[in-house]
Amino acid sequence: MKTFKLPITILVMILGIVGCKKDKDEVETPPIVNEEEVITTVKLMFTDIDGMAADTEAVFRDPDGEGGQSPDIFDDIVLAAGTTYQCTILLLNETVTPIDTISNEVLAEGDEHLFCFDVAGADATIVRTDTDGTYEIGLESQWTTGLASQGTVTVVLKHQPGIKDGTCGIGETDVEVVFDATIQ
Repeated sequence: MKTFKLPITILVMILGIVGCKKDKDEVETPPIVNEEEVITTVKLMFTDIDGMAADTEAVFRDPDGEGGQSPDIFDDIVLAAGTTYQCTILLLNETVTPIDTISNEVLAEGDEHLFCFDVAGADATIVRTDTDGTYEIGLESQWTTGLASQGTVTVVLKHQPGIKDGTCGIGETDVEVVFDATIQ
């Protein structure tokens, strides 16, 4: 009996090795990977929908991208109390020439992107006003301020290819900026 087990075991091992060997003509297809975009600038542009308060903006700019040097512009959000603003977000990659407007890609791939806003301390509510046809995107939003207050507003762009469900708890974070916010 022992004489049959050894040759069968060796034969099974040889077939396993030969069977697992890749065909030289077979070409592997690399997985599709969506490269993260470099976002150096996040600009929030506010327009009072009633035309009573002055237009304003808040800019975060880190010219060399994530890591490296500190941001050279990091504005506070300053809005008038009791006012409703239309906010448009502009995203730029200023590490390339010409400057790349990342907002265009976010809009084109709206079914894969979602802006999330977290207000802490400041008396403001934020509602996304643009959609991909199914879910909101957040490049456009409405900000309604209440009483004078101070706090923060965290702006997060989530990348959610194939998993977007309108919530902020899933996906990769493309950019996250915590702005100090003053309602006056």
